Amino acid sequence: MQKLNRTTAAVTIVRPIKILQFGTGNFLRGFTDWMVDLMNEKVGFNAAIQLVQVHGKRPATDIADQEGLYHVITRGFQQGQTIDESRLVTCVHGATNPYLDYAGFLALGLNPDLTWIVSNTTEAGIFVDKSDKNPEQTPNSFPGKLTALLYHRFSANHDLMTPDLHILPCELIEGNGEKLKSCVLEYAALWKLPETFTAWHEECVHYYNTLVDRIVPGYPTDEAAEIQKRLGFQDELMVVAEPFHFWAIEGPESLKEIFPAEKTGLNVLIVPDLTPYRTRKVRILNGAHTTFAPLAYLQGLRIVKEAVDDPTMGAFLKSALYEEIIPSMDRSPEELIPFAEAVMDRFKNPFIRHQLSAIALNSISKFRVRVLPSLLGYIRKKESLPPLLTRSLAALLVFYRGRYKGQQLPVNDTEEVMKYFSDAWRSDDAYEVVPEALARISFWGQDLNQYPGLSDVVIREVKALLGEELERRA
Repeated sequence: MQKLNRTTAAVTIVRPIKILQFGTGNFLRGFTDWMVDLMNEKVGFNAAIQLVQVHGKRPATDIADQEGLYHVITRGFQQGQTIDESRLVTCVHGATNPYLDYAGFLALGLNPDLTWIVSNTTEAGIFVDKSDKNPEQTPNSFPGKLTALLYHRFSANHDLMTPDLHILPCELIEGNGEKLKSCVLEYAALWKLPETFTAWHEECVHYYNTLVDRIVPGYPTDEAAEIQKRLGFQDELMVVAEPFHFWAIEGPESLKEIFPAEKTGLNVLIVPDLTPYRTRKVRILNGAHTTFAPLAYLQGLRIVKEAVDDPTMGAFLKSALYEEIIPSMDRSPEELIPFAEAVMDRFKNPFIRHQLSAIALNSISKFRVRVLPSLLGYIRKKESLPPLLTRSLAALLVFYRGRYKGQQLPVNDTEEVMKYFSDAWRSDDAYEVVPEALARISFWGQDLNQYPGLSDVVIREVKALLGEELERRA
Protein backbone atom coordinates (compact mmCIF):
# COMPACT_ATOMS: atom_id res chain seq x y z
CA MET A 1 0.00 0.00 0.00
CA GLN A 2 1.38 3.41 -0.97
CA LYS A 3 2.06 6.11 1.60
CA LEU A 4 -0.12 9.15 1.06
CA ASN A 5 1.66 12.18 -0.39
CA ARG A 6 1.23 14.55 -3.30
CA THR A 7 3.11 12.30 -5.69
CA THR A 8 1.26 9.07 -4.93
CA ALA A 9 -2.11 10.87 -4.88
CA ALA A 10 -1.27 12.82 -8.06
CA VAL A 11 -2.08 16.18 -6.44
CA THR A 12 -0.28 18.83 -8.48
CA ILE A 13 -2.26 22.03 -7.93
CA VAL A 14 -0.48 24.80 -6.00
CA ARG A 15 -2.57 27.44 -4.25
CA PRO A 16 -1.54 30.70 -2.53
CA ILE A 17 -1.35 30.55 1.24
CA LYS A 18 -4.23 32.76 2.32
CA ILE A 19 -4.91 31.18 5.72
CA LEU A 20 -2.72 30.84 8.78
CA GLN A 21 -4.08 28.29 11.22
CA PHE A 22 -3.01 28.13 14.86
CA GLY A 23 -3.61 24.50 15.80
CA THR A 24 -2.89 21.24 14.01
CA GLY A 25 -5.40 19.06 15.84
CA ASN A 26 -8.27 16.90 14.74
CA PHE A 27 -11.02 19.48 15.08
CA LEU A 28 -9.69 22.15 12.74
CA ARG A 29 -8.54 19.56 10.21
CA GLY A 30 -11.97 17.92 10.24
CA PHE A 31 -13.88 21.19 10.31
CA THR A 32 -12.26 24.36 8.92
CA ASP A 33 -9.75 22.72 6.57
CA TRP A 34 -12.41 20.35 5.22
CA MET A 35 -14.63 23.36 4.53
CA VAL A 36 -11.86 25.31 2.82
CA ASP A 37 -11.16 22.32 0.62
CA LEU A 38 -14.81 22.24 -0.46
CA MET A 39 -14.77 26.00 -1.05
CA ASN A 40 -11.70 25.61 -3.26
CA GLU A 41 -13.49 22.97 -5.32
CA LYS A 42 -16.95 24.47 -5.58
CA VAL A 43 -16.56 28.27 -5.58
CA GLY A 44 -12.92 28.85 -6.53
CA PHE A 45 -11.83 30.10 -3.11
CA ASN A 46 -8.27 29.17 -4.12
CA ALA A 47 -6.67 29.11 -0.69
CA ALA A 48 -3.95 27.03 0.91
CA ILE A 49 -3.52 26.79 4.68
CA GLN A 50 -0.27 26.98 6.65
CA LEU A 51 -0.59 25.30 10.03
CA VAL A 52 1.17 26.59 13.15
CA GLN A 53 1.92 24.26 16.05
CA VAL A 54 0.78 25.94 19.22
CA HIS A 55 2.08 23.37 21.71
CA GLY A 56 5.13 21.15 21.83
CA LYS A 57 8.65 21.53 20.54
CA ARG A 58 8.81 18.63 18.11
CA PRO A 59 8.40 19.19 14.37
CA ALA A 60 5.18 18.03 12.72
CA THR A 61 6.94 15.27 10.81
CA ASP A 62 3.70 13.40 10.10
CA ILE A 63 2.25 16.42 8.31
CA ALA A 64 5.51 16.92 6.42
CA ASP A 65 5.72 13.23 5.42
CA GLN A 66 2.24 13.36 3.87
CA GLU A 67 2.86 16.84 2.43
CA GLY A 68 -0.26 18.14 4.17
CA LEU A 69 -2.62 15.55 2.66
CA TYR A 70 -5.11 13.53 4.70
CA HIS A 71 -8.63 12.14 4.44
CA VAL A 72 -11.71 13.24 6.36
CA ILE A 73 -13.97 10.24 6.93
CA THR A 74 -17.53 11.50 7.40
CA ARG A 75 -19.53 8.93 9.32
CA GLY A 76 -22.87 9.12 11.05
CA PHE A 77 -26.63 9.13 10.80
CA GLN A 78 -28.47 11.85 8.91
CA GLN A 79 -32.07 12.15 7.75
CA GLY A 80 -32.74 8.45 8.16
CA GLN A 81 -29.58 7.30 6.39
CA THR A 82 -26.21 6.03 7.56
CA ILE A 83 -23.38 8.14 6.10
CA ASP A 84 -19.89 6.72 5.52
CA GLU A 85 -17.82 8.64 2.98
CA SER A 86 -14.34 10.06 2.58
CA ARG A 87 -12.72 13.17 1.15
CA LEU A 88 -9.04 13.81 0.41
CA VAL A 89 -8.19 17.24 1.80
CA THR A 90 -5.51 18.94 -0.30
CA CYS A 91 -5.53 22.55 0.94
CA VAL A 92 -3.00 22.17 3.79
CA HIS A 93 0.43 23.38 2.71
CA GLY A 94 2.51 22.40 5.74
CA ALA A 95 3.19 23.09 9.41
CA THR A 96 5.51 25.49 11.22
CA ASN A 97 6.73 25.19 14.80
CA PRO A 98 7.51 28.64 16.30
CA TYR A 99 9.67 27.06 19.02
CA LEU A 100 11.97 25.50 16.42
CA ASP A 101 11.90 28.25 13.80
CA TYR A 102 10.73 31.52 15.28
CA ALA A 103 12.09 33.61 12.41
CA GLY A 104 10.31 31.40 9.91
CA PHE A 105 7.10 31.71 11.88
CA LEU A 106 7.29 35.52 11.95
CA ALA A 107 8.02 35.57 8.23
CA LEU A 108 4.61 33.99 7.62
CA GLY A 109 3.11 37.35 8.57
CA LEU A 110 4.83 39.03 5.62
CA ASN A 111 2.94 36.96 3.08
CA PRO A 112 0.96 39.46 0.92
CA ASP A 113 -1.67 36.78 0.16
CA LEU A 114 -2.42 36.21 3.85
CA THR A 115 -6.04 37.17 4.54
CA TRP A 116 -7.36 34.83 7.24
CA ILE A 117 -6.15 33.61 10.63
CA VAL A 118 -7.98 30.69 12.24
CA SER A 119 -7.37 29.17 15.66
CA ASN A 120 -8.44 26.43 18.03
CA THR A 121 -6.14 26.32 21.05
CA THR A 122 -8.68 24.89 23.55
CA GLU A 123 -10.92 26.96 25.84
CA ALA A 124 -7.87 27.83 27.97
CA GLY A 125 -5.79 28.95 25.00
CA ILE A 126 -6.83 32.61 24.88
CA PHE A 127 -4.92 34.20 27.76
CA VAL A 128 -2.03 36.52 28.51
CA ASP A 129 1.10 34.93 29.96
CA LYS A 130 2.88 37.64 31.93
CA SER A 131 6.13 35.73 31.58
CA ASP A 132 6.05 36.53 27.85
CA LYS A 133 8.07 39.69 28.35
CA ASN A 134 10.21 39.72 25.23
CA PRO A 135 8.66 39.45 21.75
CA GLU A 136 12.12 38.64 20.39
CA GLN A 137 11.69 35.19 21.91
CA THR A 138 8.89 32.73 21.19
CA PRO A 139 5.93 33.66 23.43
CA ASN A 140 4.31 30.84 25.37
CA SER A 141 0.69 31.77 24.72
CA PHE A 142 -1.21 31.74 21.45
CA PRO A 143 -2.20 35.44 21.74
CA GLY A 144 1.45 36.25 22.40
CA LYS A 145 2.53 34.43 19.24
CA LEU A 146 -0.22 36.17 17.28
CA THR A 147 0.80 39.61 18.59
CA ALA A 148 4.42 39.00 17.66
CA LEU A 149 3.43 37.95 14.15
CA LEU A 150 1.13 40.95 13.70
CA TYR A 151 3.81 43.34 14.92
CA HIS A 152 6.34 41.79 12.54
CA ARG A 153 3.86 42.30 9.69
CA PHE A 154 3.27 45.89 10.76
CA SER A 155 6.97 46.66 11.10
CA ALA A 156 7.87 45.45 7.60
CA ASN A 157 6.60 48.39 5.57
CA HIS A 158 3.02 48.06 6.80
CA ASP A 159 1.69 50.68 4.40
CA LEU A 160 2.03 48.14 1.61
CA MET A 161 0.51 45.28 3.55
CA THR A 162 -2.75 44.37 1.89
CA PRO A 163 -5.28 42.91 2.24
CA ASP A 164 -6.64 43.37 5.75
CA LEU A 165 -6.48 40.39 8.09
CA HIS A 166 -9.64 38.63 9.28
CA ILE A 167 -9.35 36.51 12.43
CA LEU A 168 -11.73 33.63 13.15
CA PRO A 169 -11.03 32.04 16.55
CA CYS A 170 -12.84 28.71 17.02
CA GLU A 171 -12.20 28.27 20.74
CA LEU A 172 -15.37 27.30 22.60
CA ILE A 173 -15.69 30.41 24.74
CA GLU A 174 -18.25 33.16 24.46
CA GLY A 175 -16.96 36.30 22.77
CA ASN A 176 -13.86 34.47 21.54
CA GLY A 177 -12.98 37.15 18.97
CA GLU A 178 -13.36 39.99 21.44
CA LYS A 179 -11.29 38.19 24.07
CA LEU A 180 -8.51 37.39 21.61
CA LYS A 181 -8.37 41.02 20.47
CA SER A 182 -8.23 42.15 24.11
CA CYS A 183 -5.29 39.81 24.75
CA VAL A 184 -3.39 41.15 21.73
CA LEU A 185 -3.88 44.72 22.97
CA GLU A 186 -2.72 43.66 26.44
CA TYR A 187 0.44 42.22 24.91
CA ALA A 188 0.95 45.43 22.94
CA ALA A 189 0.86 47.33 26.24
CA LEU A 190 3.05 44.75 28.03
CA TRP A 191 5.68 44.98 25.30
CA LYS A 192 5.31 48.77 24.98
CA LEU A 193 4.66 48.54 21.25
CA PRO A 194 4.20 51.91 19.50
CA GLU A 195 0.80 53.55 19.27
CA THR A 196 1.11 53.41 15.49
CA PHE A 197 0.90 49.63 15.78
CA THR A 198 -2.31 49.73 17.81
CA ALA A 199 -3.78 52.22 15.33
CA TRP A 200 -2.87 49.92 12.41
CA HIS A 201 -4.19 46.95 14.33
CA GLU A 202 -7.52 48.68 14.93
CA GLU A 203 -7.91 49.62 11.28
CA CYS A 204 -6.57 46.56 9.44
CA VAL A 205 -7.07 43.53 11.71
CA HIS A 206 -10.65 42.36 12.18
CA TYR A 207 -11.74 39.89 14.85
CA TYR A 208 -15.01 37.95 14.71
CA ASN A 209 -16.85 36.08 17.45
CA THR A 210 -17.69 32.60 16.22
CA LEU A 211 -19.65 29.52 17.27
CA VAL A 212 -18.53 26.12 15.97
CA ASP A 213 -20.18 22.72 16.27
CA ARG A 214 -19.00 19.37 14.96
CA ILE A 215 -17.90 16.17 16.67
CA VAL A 216 -14.50 15.12 15.30
CA PRO A 217 -13.40 11.93 17.10
CA GLY A 218 -10.12 11.90 15.18
CA TYR A 219 -7.98 9.02 14.05
CA PRO A 220 -9.99 5.75 13.85
CA THR A 221 -7.44 3.56 15.62
CA ASP A 222 -9.59 0.42 15.82
CA GLU A 223 -10.55 0.52 12.15
CA ALA A 224 -7.51 2.20 10.63
CA ALA A 225 -6.25 -0.79 8.64
CA GLU A 226 -9.64 -1.50 7.13
CA ILE A 227 -10.24 2.16 6.18
CA GLN A 228 -6.76 2.56 4.71
CA LYS A 229 -7.32 -0.52 2.56
CA ARG A 230 -10.53 1.04 1.28
CA LEU A 231 -8.79 4.36 0.58
CA GLY A 232 -5.84 2.68 -1.10
CA PHE A 233 -3.32 4.74 0.88
CA GLN A 234 -1.46 4.55 4.15
CA ASP A 235 -2.87 7.67 5.77
CA GLU A 236 -1.70 8.30 9.34
CA LEU A 237 -3.46 11.67 9.56
CA MET A 238 -7.02 10.76 8.59
CA VAL A 239 -9.75 12.02 10.89
CA VAL A 240 -13.31 10.84 11.42
CA ALA A 241 -16.01 13.51 11.67
CA GLU A 242 -19.79 13.38 12.03
CA PRO A 243 -21.91 14.64 9.10
CA PHE A 244 -23.35 17.54 11.10
CA HIS A 245 -21.36 20.77 11.03
CA PHE A 246 -22.26 24.35 11.92
CA TRP A 247 -20.24 27.54 11.94
CA ALA A 248 -21.80 30.88 12.84
CA ILE A 249 -19.64 33.98 12.38
CA GLU A 250 -20.70 37.29 13.88
CA GLY A 251 -19.85 39.81 11.22
CA PRO A 252 -21.11 42.17 8.50
CA GLU A 253 -23.01 40.99 5.43
CA SER A 254 -20.02 41.97 3.27
CA LEU A 255 -18.04 39.11 4.80
CA LYS A 256 -20.04 36.65 2.71
CA GLU A 257 -18.34 37.90 -0.44
CA ILE A 258 -14.81 37.19 0.71
CA PHE A 259 -15.69 34.04 2.70
CA PRO A 260 -18.25 32.36 0.42
CA ALA A 261 -18.87 29.21 2.48
CA GLU A 262 -22.65 29.51 2.24
CA LYS A 263 -22.47 29.32 -1.55
CA THR A 264 -21.08 25.78 -1.28
CA GLY A 265 -24.08 24.55 0.69
CA LEU A 266 -22.05 24.31 3.88
CA ASN A 267 -23.88 25.03 7.13
CA VAL A 268 -22.02 28.30 7.67
CA LEU A 269 -23.86 31.48 8.60
CA ILE A 270 -22.60 35.05 8.82
CA VAL A 271 -24.94 36.79 11.22
CA PRO A 272 -25.19 40.10 13.10
CA ASP A 273 -25.61 38.40 16.49
CA LEU A 274 -24.51 34.97 17.71
CA THR A 275 -26.74 35.01 20.79
CA PRO A 276 -29.74 33.10 19.38
CA TYR A 277 -27.49 30.42 17.88
CA ARG A 278 -25.54 30.00 21.08
CA THR A 279 -28.78 29.76 23.07
CA ARG A 280 -30.12 27.18 20.61
CA LYS A 281 -27.01 25.03 20.97
CA VAL A 282 -26.83 25.28 24.75
CA ARG A 283 -30.54 24.69 25.40
CA ILE A 284 -31.23 21.99 22.76
CA LEU A 285 -27.98 20.10 22.08
CA ASN A 286 -26.16 20.50 25.39
CA GLY A 287 -29.43 20.69 27.30
CA ALA A 288 -30.64 17.39 25.85
CA HIS A 289 -27.39 15.70 26.90
CA THR A 290 -27.61 16.98 30.45
CA THR A 291 -31.37 16.34 30.70
CA PHE A 292 -31.18 12.63 30.05
CA ALA A 293 -27.62 11.55 30.98
CA PRO A 294 -28.14 11.01 34.75
CA LEU A 295 -31.53 9.34 34.31
CA ALA A 296 -30.24 7.08 31.52
CA TYR A 297 -27.26 6.08 33.65
CA LEU A 298 -29.57 5.18 36.53
CA GLN A 299 -31.50 2.97 34.10
CA GLY A 300 -28.33 0.97 33.38
CA LEU A 301 -27.44 2.61 30.05
CA ARG A 302 -23.90 3.78 29.34
CA ILE A 303 -23.67 5.12 25.77
CA VAL A 304 -25.64 7.98 24.17
CA LYS A 305 -26.77 5.93 21.15
CA GLU A 306 -27.74 3.06 23.46
CA ALA A 307 -29.88 5.47 25.50
CA VAL A 308 -31.56 7.04 22.46
CA ASP A 309 -32.33 3.59 21.02
CA ASP A 310 -33.87 2.46 24.32
CA PRO A 311 -37.68 2.73 23.92
CA THR A 312 -38.23 4.35 27.31
CA MET A 313 -35.29 6.74 27.31
CA GLY A 314 -35.66 7.56 23.64
CA ALA A 315 -39.28 8.56 24.19
CA PHE A 316 -38.30 10.56 27.28
CA LEU A 317 -35.65 12.52 25.38
CA LYS A 318 -37.88 13.24 22.39
CA SER A 319 -40.73 14.41 24.59
CA ALA A 320 -38.41 16.55 26.71
CA LEU A 321 -37.05 18.23 23.58
CA TYR A 322 -40.28 18.83 21.69
CA GLU A 323 -42.76 19.28 24.53
CA GLU A 324 -40.74 21.14 27.15
CA ILE A 325 -37.36 22.52 26.00
CA ILE A 326 -38.48 24.01 22.66
CA PRO A 327 -41.76 25.42 24.07
CA SER A 328 -39.75 27.11 26.85
CA MET A 329 -37.67 29.13 24.36
CA ASP A 330 -38.50 32.50 22.85
CA ARG A 331 -37.81 31.61 19.21
CA SER A 332 -40.51 30.03 17.06
CA PRO A 333 -40.69 26.22 16.90
CA GLU A 334 -40.23 26.39 13.12
CA GLU A 335 -36.74 27.81 13.71
CA LEU A 336 -35.82 25.29 16.41
CA ILE A 337 -37.33 21.98 15.31
CA PRO A 338 -34.92 21.35 12.38
CA PHE A 339 -31.99 21.79 14.77
CA ALA A 340 -33.62 19.43 17.28
CA GLU A 341 -34.12 16.85 14.53
CA ALA A 342 -30.43 17.12 13.65
CA VAL A 343 -29.57 16.64 17.32
CA MET A 344 -31.57 13.41 17.47
CA ASP A 345 -29.74 12.16 14.38
CA ARG A 346 -26.39 13.04 15.95
CA PHE A 347 -27.26 11.08 19.07
CA LYS A 348 -28.01 8.04 16.89
CA ASN A 349 -24.58 8.07 15.24
CA PRO A 350 -23.50 4.39 15.17
CA PHE A 351 -19.83 5.29 14.75
CA ILE A 352 -19.44 7.31 17.97
CA ARG A 353 -19.46 5.78 21.45
CA HIS A 354 -20.22 8.85 23.53
CA GLN A 355 -20.05 7.84 27.19
CA LEU A 356 -22.83 9.09 29.46
CA SER A 357 -20.29 9.28 32.27
CA ALA A 358 -18.37 11.92 30.28
CA ILE A 359 -21.53 13.98 29.79
CA ALA A 360 -22.27 13.70 33.52
CA LEU A 361 -18.97 15.38 34.46
CA ASN A 362 -19.68 18.58 36.48
CA SER A 363 -23.41 18.12 35.97
CA ILE A 364 -24.50 20.61 38.61
CA SER A 365 -23.00 23.60 36.79
CA LYS A 366 -24.08 22.12 33.44
CA PHE A 367 -27.68 21.77 34.63
CA ARG A 368 -27.70 25.38 35.79
CA VAL A 369 -26.58 26.67 32.38
CA ARG A 370 -28.12 24.13 30.01
CA VAL A 371 -31.39 22.88 31.54
CA LEU A 372 -32.53 25.20 34.31
CA PRO A 373 -33.32 28.08 31.89
CA SER A 374 -35.66 25.72 30.01
CA LEU A 375 -37.28 24.47 33.21
CA LEU A 376 -37.87 28.01 34.47
CA GLY A 377 -38.84 29.28 31.01
CA TYR A 378 -41.52 26.58 30.84
CA ILE A 379 -42.86 27.62 34.24
CA ARG A 380 -42.96 31.25 33.12
CA LYS A 381 -44.74 30.50 29.83
CA LYS A 382 -47.03 27.65 30.84
CA GLU A 383 -47.57 28.50 34.51
CA SER A 384 -47.00 24.87 35.38
CA LEU A 385 -44.07 22.54 36.07
CA PRO A 386 -42.48 20.65 33.16
CA PRO A 387 -42.80 17.01 34.30
CA LEU A 388 -39.85 15.61 32.36
CA LEU A 389 -37.33 18.35 33.18
CA THR A 390 -38.43 18.09 36.80
CA ARG A 391 -37.81 14.34 36.69
CA SER A 392 -34.40 15.08 35.21
CA LEU A 393 -33.61 17.33 38.16
CA ALA A 394 -34.66 14.55 40.55
CA ALA A 395 -32.47 12.04 38.69
CA LEU A 396 -29.55 14.47 38.95
CA LEU A 397 -29.90 14.63 42.73
CA VAL A 398 -30.12 10.84 42.94
CA PHE A 399 -27.09 10.49 40.67
CA TYR A 400 -25.09 12.71 43.05
CA ARG A 401 -25.97 10.32 45.85
CA GLY A 402 -23.06 8.36 44.40
CA ARG A 403 -24.60 4.89 44.65
CA TYR A 404 -27.64 3.25 43.14
CA LYS A 405 -28.93 -0.31 43.33
CA GLY A 406 -25.70 -1.54 44.83
CA GLN A 407 -23.43 0.15 42.28
CA GLN A 408 -21.10 3.13 42.60
CA LEU A 409 -21.91 5.97 40.22
CA PRO A 410 -19.21 7.95 38.33
CA VAL A 411 -19.94 11.26 40.05
CA ASN A 412 -17.21 13.80 39.28
CA ASP A 413 -17.51 17.44 40.25
CA THR A 414 -15.79 20.18 42.25
CA GLU A 415 -14.64 19.45 45.78
CA GLU A 416 -17.38 21.71 47.19
CA VAL A 417 -20.17 19.94 45.29
CA MET A 418 -18.87 16.45 46.06
CA LYS A 419 -18.59 17.18 49.79
CA TYR A 420 -22.03 18.73 49.94
CA PHE A 421 -23.82 15.73 48.45
CA SER A 422 -21.71 13.24 50.38
CA ASP A 423 -22.87 14.89 53.61
CA ALA A 424 -26.44 15.54 52.45
CA TRP A 425 -27.22 11.97 51.40
CA ARG A 426 -26.13 10.40 54.68
CA SER A 427 -29.72 10.62 55.87
CA ASP A 428 -31.22 9.15 52.66
CA ASP A 429 -34.28 11.24 53.50
CA ALA A 430 -35.70 12.84 50.35
CA TYR A 431 -37.83 15.21 52.45
CA GLU A 432 -34.64 16.59 53.94
CA VAL A 433 -32.20 16.33 51.02
CA VAL A 434 -34.30 17.84 48.23
CA PRO A 435 -35.38 21.18 49.80
CA GLU A 436 -31.88 21.79 51.13
CA ALA A 437 -30.27 20.99 47.77
CA LEU A 438 -32.74 23.18 45.87
CA ALA A 439 -31.98 26.05 48.26
CA ARG A 440 -28.26 26.09 47.32
CA ILE A 441 -27.86 29.44 45.55
CA SER A 442 -24.22 28.57 44.77
CA PHE A 443 -25.52 25.65 42.68
CA TRP A 444 -28.45 27.23 40.85
CA GLY A 445 -27.98 30.98 41.15
CA GLN A 446 -31.21 31.19 43.17
CA ASP A 447 -33.32 29.31 45.72
CA LEU A 448 -35.44 26.93 43.63
CA ASN A 449 -37.84 26.38 46.52
CA GLN A 450 -39.44 29.71 45.57
CA TYR A 451 -41.21 27.99 42.65
CA PRO A 452 -44.49 26.60 44.02
CA GLY A 453 -44.70 22.84 44.00
CA LEU A 454 -41.22 22.21 42.55
CA SER A 455 -39.75 20.79 45.73
CA ASP A 456 -42.75 18.52 46.30
CA VAL A 457 -42.62 17.09 42.77
CA VAL A 458 -38.86 16.54 42.93
CA ILE A 459 -39.26 14.77 46.27
CA ARG A 460 -41.89 12.51 44.75
CA GLU A 461 -39.65 11.69 41.76
CA VAL A 462 -36.63 11.05 44.01
CA LYS A 463 -38.68 8.70 46.18
CA ALA A 464 -39.88 6.86 43.06
CA LEU A 465 -36.29 6.38 41.86
CA LEU A 466 -35.05 5.30 45.29
CA GLY A 467 -38.18 3.48 46.39
CA GLU A 468 -36.78 -0.05 46.45
CA GLU A 469 -33.52 1.00 48.08
CA LEU A 470 -35.18 3.04 50.80
CA GLU A 471 -37.57 0.17 51.53
CA ARG A 472 -34.64 -2.21 51.91
CA ARG A 473 -32.90 0.22 54.30
CA ALA A 474 -36.09 0.53 56.33
